Order: sequence, then structure tokens, then C-alpha cells
Amino acid sequence: MKTDDSLIFVIFGASGDLARRKLIPALYSLYTQGTVPSDFVVIGASRTQYSDIVFREKMKESLIQFNEKGNQSRIDEFVGKLFYTPVNYDDTDSYRALKERTDTIRKEHSLPDNIIFYLSTPPDLYSVIPTRLAEVGLNVQDEGWKRVIIEKPFGYDLESAIALKNLLIKYWNEDQIYRIDHYLGKETVQNLLVTRFSNGIFEPLWNSRYIHHVEVTSAEDLGVERRGGYYDNSGALRDMIQNHLLQVVAITAMEPPASTKPEAIRNETLKVLQSLRPINESEVKHVAVRGQYTASSVKGAKYPGYREEDGVRSDSTTETYAALKFYIDNWRWGGVPFYIRTGKRLPARVMEIVINFKPTPHFLFSVQDECRSCNQLVIRIQPDEGIMLSLVMKMPGTGFEVRNVNMDFHYSDLTKTSLPSAYERLIHDAMTGDSTLFAGTEELLESWRFLMPVINAWSKNASIPLYGYPAGTWGPENADDLIEDKEMTWHYPCKNLTDDGIYCEL
Repeated sequence: MKTDDSLIFVIFGASGDLARRKLIPALYSLYTQGTVPSDFVVIGASRTQYSDIVFREKMKESLIQFNEKGNQSRIDEFVGKLFYTPVNYDDTDSYRALKERTDTIRKEHSLPDNIIFYLSTPPDLYSVIPTRLAEVGLNVQDEGWKRVIIEKPFGYDLESAIALKNLLIKYWNEDQIYRIDHYLGKETVQNLLVTRFSNGIFEPLWNSRYIHHVEVTSAEDLGVERRGGYYDNSGALRDMIQNHLLQVVAITAMEPPASTKPEAIRNETLKVLQSLRPINESEVKHVAVRGQYTASSVKGAKYPGYREEDGVRSDSTTETYAALKFYIDNWRWGGVPFYIRTGKRLPARVMEIVINFKPTPHFLFSVQDECRSCNQLVIRIQPDEGIMLSLVMKMPGTGFEVRNVNMDFHYSDLTKTSLPSAYERLIHDAMTGDSTLFAGTEELLESWRFLMPVINAWSKNASIPLYGYPAGTWGPENADDLIEDKEMTWHYPCKNLTDDGIYCEL
């Protein structure tokens, strides 16, 4: 769907990696698809002293590097819409200069006063930039709308998240604030709503009567790369579970919304987060497992341990792996355990939701391969997006020897065109004013409220172990103990197909 509103898109932190690798390529893709007005412009802003020409050249290099569909003439056409203004983030005069620049460009291109401000900056600037923008009137909507997009994390803990919320709403209306979670922009996450609420075969089974347990896994094969300094003050719980994974859980477990309007969907996901059974600090060691990757060799490649990474303290106790067991205390999910895990330097990059259905009360047939959970619905978010249903079928021949087989669907089968990236979808939604796939303030506060006992216990209680796990493995074996049913274990989505590496397939 094309947005009819012409606008100026301002990127703070425009000289950084996120802008270069994700934001500018996403904007270029939207432009070439014709889903944004042809007369929109982009203004980069950061401390780096670039001119318009230098900024255009650097973004042109990025488009050639990170956009396989790049067409030279279209790239030249697009970068002509890029401008740049140096900004000292703490200096109000810099924002006055930015306002003058936006006013000048707006008049030259006959644009309305519609502006999106994207904060691709360190989190400590999430309070500074919106405040300075308001001081020079760049939050005023008299002649057009103004919106601000904030990357994760929203706060460092519950207290800082509340402080950030209070500061933002002092200067900005709630409907002007878009808190981006790129996992919610994944096609499969969005389709989860359709899968549940448009198919009569799933919704009747989506409850404690038929579901044994639910898993959400987000695995990364990379380490902390060049983010060691940031990550060492964050960790897996804050970096992934507080935002991405709990948001996915909320969408998986929500009740049917009254409509597809953003507020209707947000109301239902908020109810899920409000229904999370509180965890006491005294029980954290029994419901949460943390780990940290250690040096290892995988297929001849040597990987350093976390404490050997640049920017990481040699005695760091920051977790690079976190797994959690919890319950949602409501009518639909009462008694169903949810298991979520995330980690770095695991065997592969993969994210999926696994619905494990209860086994039959009496199993008549011999199973060729081990049947930990004979019926599973696997919703793959990345890579190889799709859905798989695991069933038990009879093997050819005499007798009743059975085994697990899979029925699967891949998004690549629906269309020959590539799926839009999460940033493409979310940026476009922000342009059209659709906040459905953006996290609400109260949802994020509930997530922090739920996780604070775990964060506090891990920081204060030295008796809670930090397990080491070799890089390239699925994390600490102790995480298996979270699943109390010994006939079942985590769903391991990837397998070795070649000597060259690990391939994840549905």
C-alpha cells in the first residue's frame, strides 16, 4: 500500500552501522517499489562532519554492498534525495539549525510539514534527542504530523523505563511515539495472527486442553562482534527476552482482538503480559538458566570465549545465553508452561515458535524414531520462513510401525518476489501511521516488571551459577532441566547436512 503523505525522514546516527546496513537500504527498497511518495527526502544527522555530497557517496556504497537488487540508475536517483546536517546531540542550537534545514528543504521540494525522526543512536540519547527536538518546536503538529521512532532497548530496567516514559510523554503524544521491534516486522510473526484467527482447525486447539507446552527460541551463530562494550552492560535477558521474545509470546498467546486496529491488538497483547505469573527472586535458580560462551573450535574454525572479546571485562558475569520457564495465568493458558531461550554463538541463526500438543492418552503403535512430542506446530520466523506440522504416520509394509513425518509450507512458495525486510515493513507502517507492529509503552513496562526479579537475583545472588557452554553448541545442558517432563526436551531445529556447516530447514 502506498502512503500518500509526502514527508521528510530524519535519521539521527546516520553515519552508523544500522543506518548504513538496514535503514537506507530499506528506504531505497520502498522507493523502488513505489510505496513511498516520489518526492520524499531523507536527512541524515550525526556528530560526523559530512557534506551532502560525502553522505550521498557513502550511502551509495552501502546500497551497492547491501542491496542485491541495486540498479545503478535507480540508486543515483535515490541518493539525490539524501541530505545531511551535522548535529551535536546535547546542543539546542544544533537542533535549531536542523529545523532551519528541514524548513528550507521542505519549501524547495513543496513538501508538507510531515517529519519522522528515527533514533539510530545509543540508548542514552533516547531522552536527549526528543527533548531537544521539542525545545525548538519540532514536535509541534500544527501544519503536519511529527513522529519519533525509538530503537530498543526502552530503558535499562523498570525504573529507567518509567523515567523514559515520563520524559517522552512530557513533550510527545503517545500516538507520536513508535517503539520499533524489528522481530514484529517479520512476515511470519504477522501471519501468526492470520494462522490462528482465520483457520478454524487451529483456534479450538489453542489452549491448555490440547497444548502441552510452548517454546520460543532465538539463536544466533555470531558472537558479540564489535558490540562487546554495549553487550557487556546488557546481556541476553535485556537484549532479547525483555523485548523481542516476550512480544512474540504475547502475540502467540493473545485472545482474538475485536478488530485489526492497532489499539485492539495492543489491548490483547498487553493482557497477556499482565497475566504472566510473577517470579519470586527465591525461585529464580529453578526457573531460569544463564550461560556464557567459552572458546571452542567448530569445523576447524576457532572462536574466542566471551571474556576474550573486545570491550568485554575479563571477569564478566554477563550472560550470553538465557532460558526461562514461566506460566500465563489466565483461562486459556492456565497450567501450560512456556519456555523461551536465546543465545549467542549457538550452532545457527534461527528463530521459531514451537507449539507442542499433548500426546494421545494411550499410544498403540511402536515408534521407529524417538517421539518426544509426536505432534508439533513449528512456526519458523527466520530463516526459511514458514510453518511445519509434525504428524505420526505408518511406515510402508506390514504391521503398524510408525514414525514422525512433516507437512510444511514455505513463504517462498507463495510468491517469487522476495519478502520485505522487517525494517521495510516497519518504516512503511510508521509513514502511514500504523502502530500495530510497534511495542506499546505499557507492554514494555510489564515486560520489565516481570523480569526484574530475575535481573535482581542474577546480579545479587552469587550462588546462582553462570554456566559455560562451548561456542557452537546449543547452550548449557542445564537448560534441559527446565522442561520437567523427561519424555520431552527442547526442539532442536537445525541439523548437519554437509561438512561445511549447519543448515536450518523446516
